[in-house]
Amino acid sequence: MTNDKTKILIIDDDRTVCTSLRLLLNKKNYESHAIHHPAIALETIEEFAPKLILLDMNFTIDTSGKQGLKLLTLIREEYPHISVILMTGWATVQLAVEGMKIGAKDFMAKPWDNKDLITSIESILSLHHDQENHQNHIARIVENDYNIIGDSEEMKQIMDLVNRVAATEASVLITGESGTGKELIAEAIHNQSHRVDQEFVKVNLGGIPNELFESEMFGHKKGAFTGAYDDREGRFAKANRGTIFLDEIGELPLSNQVKMLRVLQERTFEPLGSSNTIKTNVRVISATNRDLALMANTGDFREDLYYRINLLNIHLPPLRERRTDIPALVLHFIRSIATLYDADIPYIDEDTYRWLSQQEYKGNIRQLKNITERTFLLNMKKKDLTLKDFMPCFNFPSQSSNQSSELNLQELEIQTIKKALAKHNHSISSASRALGITRSSLYRRLEKYDIPHEPKI
Repeated sequence: MTNDKTKILIIDDDRTVCTSLRLLLNKKNYESHAIHHPAIALETIEEFAPKLILLDMNFTIDTSGKQGLKLLTLIREEYPHISVILMTGWATVQLAVEGMKIGAKDFMAKPWDNKDLITSIESILSLHHDQENHQNHIARIVENDYNIIGDSEEMKQIMDLVNRVAATEASVLITGESGTGKELIAEAIHNQSHRVDQEFVKVNLGGIPNELFESEMFGHKKGAFTGAYDDREGRFAKANRGTIFLDEIGELPLSNQVKMLRVLQERTFEPLGSSNTIKTNVRVISATNRDLALMANTGDFREDLYYRINLLNIHLPPLRERRTDIPALVLHFIRSIATLYDADIPYIDEDTYRWLSQQEYKGNIRQLKNITERTFLLNMKKKDLTLKDFMPCFNFPSQSSNQSSELNLQELEIQTIKKALAKHNHSISSASRALGITRSSLYRRLEKYDIPHEPKI
């Protein structure tokens, strides 16, 4: 992808080589700059801001390539977004593999073929452009007013329903597995309703002891019971003219379901120790991870209360049914915790996003958030996060009770690659797609772990 604004930096001690490369690049409408000593490399990168670097491997009579690999490592640590092509007149397969492991995008032997070099540059810049577009797309998804992350078809339908439901006064029941974001949806409904300037009161009904239910929900007067030293305002009084969110309503005992039903039907209640009836004007949003319809059929949940709270229903899908939203969720959590710690936001490449999107999250968004934050906290000084950083934060089960609870990271990666190759008859293309990595990434791992990969006959 040729672009007259694209900057390419040449780092080579041979001035003749630099001149030849600059003539070639300028002819292709690239903006080029050359330096001849690695000591000023990082400073020049900061000032010139190239998209790609052509890096020589040797700057003295030493032909081992160690100087170039050392500089490549520094560049990858400081500027992980910049692509690097290695160049050397002393090319070996071992040197090429070592450079690719560190993060080089390609390896060119001198003297180079102009056509091959330009093809490599264009391919790398095209891929870089696609990845930038992908990152920008993810960022746009994250930026919204209600922290509802995702542009999957499932989430679009849900947000459309939220917009329509919010304008009404109807009671809403939000259902879905634990960790799917039911509270955020409830807040979004409140924030888009005409009650937005009033209180949004959250109540975790599963966490209120049975004997304290009336005091918590309806309040009490001083002296109503032992320990009631002052008047207390209940949740319904606090939510008056606003919205009350009844989370985990499926955990409410039958005895308290009767009391809840009366308030919702009559819109009145009496604080404990008082004979005064108080009117309440609240919008009721409830949530549960349980099957209330089944519970109503078995008598574990009052049928009349079920229909009272379930005038409109919003069901949230588990994360496994909206995998395309996972990259945006990860970026959202990374941004949030980086802001909390006043830290830089690390770069996450497409391979890592793809791998994360293929994992199982039994705890749904809550589990993904925990994994993302743990990974960030364990790697706060890194400028980019890879799947190797994320993998230790997943609790992979051991293969036998005698083994440790988590597999060694390298062993896990080797086993996963071998299984993918076996499943896809050693097809590199099919196995790389199944693993969620590129062909070149898979080749590097095959080389690294000395895994045979000849296709079976």
